[in-house]
Amino acid sequence: MDYFRAILQKEEYSERVLSLTEHIIRMNPAHYSVWQYRYRTLLKINAPLDKELELMNSMMAQNLKTYQIWHHRRLLQTHLREPYAELAFITKSLRPVPAQPEDDEDEEDDGEQLPETGVCDNTKPLPTPKTQPPAQPQKPATPAKSSVDTKNYHTWAYRQWLLAEFNSPELWAGELDFVDEMLRYDVRNNSAWHHRFFVTFENGIREGEEDRQAVARREIDYAKDKISYVPNNASVWNYLRGVLRTTQTPFKELETFVVPYTLSRPSASESEEAIDLENPRPLATAELPCALAIELLADINLEKAANSDESAADCLKKADELFASLAGEHDTIRRKYWEYRRNQAKKQQEAQPVLPVSE
Repeated sequence: MDYFRAILQKEEYSERVLSLTEHIIRMNPAHYSVWQYRYRTLLKINAPLDKELELMNSMMAQNLKTYQIWHHRRLLQTHLREPYAELAFITKSLRPVPAQPEDDEDEEDDGEQLPETGVCDNTKPLPTPKTQPPAQPQKPATPAKSSVDTKNYHTWAYRQWLLAEFNSPELWAGELDFVDEMLRYDVRNNSAWHHRFFVTFENGIREGEEDRQAVARREIDYAKDKISYVPNNASVWNYLRGVLRTTQTPFKELETFVVPYTLSRPSASESEEAIDLENPRPLATAELPCALAIELLADINLEKAANSDESAADCLKKADELFASLAGEHDTIRRKYWEYRRNQAKKQQEAQPVLPVSE
C-alpha cells in the first residue's frame, strides 16, 4: 500500500499503475479508492477498455458479491456502449446451468436445459432470450461455472441499470421470457420476482403493453398460477400485493381466490366443483392453511370495512379473528406483530361512527 500512496501523492497515471492496482484489487477487491484510481488511470492513458472488461470477466467468479467490481463494470459500459453482449453475459451469470461452449451455428436453436426442482409448474425452459440483434457483432463472454448465482443482488441490479441506461426495445424484448424461465427453475427466487415488477411496472410502457388493465390482469393471473403450486411462498404474495397497489386494484377482487388457501383443506363439495381457471385452487399436496393467504384475507376485510362495502363491524371482527389465528396458531413466531395488527383493527373499529337506534 505504500507504493499506492506514493502514486496517489505523485498523481501518476501509467501502465505500472494498472499493474499495481490490479495486484491490490486481487488481494482486496472491496478497496474502492483503488478501483476509482484505476478507472481514472484507464481514461488518462487511453487504455483499451475492452481488455479491461475481459479482465473483469475473469475476476467475476471470485468476486460476484463485491459491489465495487460491478460499479467499475458500469463505468466501463458508459464508454464502451455495448449493451447487447453485456446483457448476454449477465444472462449467463444468472442462469442455473452455465452456457454450453459456443462452437457451432446451432447455438440459438435450443435453450439450455434446466434441472427439475419438483415445485414448479413446468420445468421446460423457454427459448434463449434474443438479447443481441444481428447488427451487433460482439460475442459475449462465458462466465466461469462458479460465477453463476441465480439470486445475486448485484447481478440483478446491474441488469436493471443496463436495461434502463440503454433503453433499447431489443434489450427489453426478452426480459419477461427470461424471468419466467428463472421462475420455472425456482419459483421462490425473490430477485426474479422483483425484476419482473421492474420490467412490467417501473420503467415505462413498451410496445404491446399500452393496455395497462390487461397487463394488470395478466400479472395477477400469473401470480395466482404460481401460488396454486407453492402457496407458502412470500415472494409471489408480495408480488401480487405490489401489482394490486400499483394498478389500484381493490384487494376484495381476490377474495374468491384467497379463501381456499385459508382453510385446512377444501370441503368435499368444493373439491368436486368445476375447475375455475381464473381462481386456481391449491394442489392436494399443499401445506394449508397458508399464513400469507390468511393475512391477505384479513386485509381484504379491513379494506371492505374502510370502504363500507359491507357491515363494517362484521368485517373488522372477521379481520380480528384472522389476526388472532395467525398469532396463536399459524404464525406464532410473529405473534407480537399480529397482536399489533389486532390492536390497529380494534382502533379502526372504535373509530366507526355509532348509528342511531331506530325506535
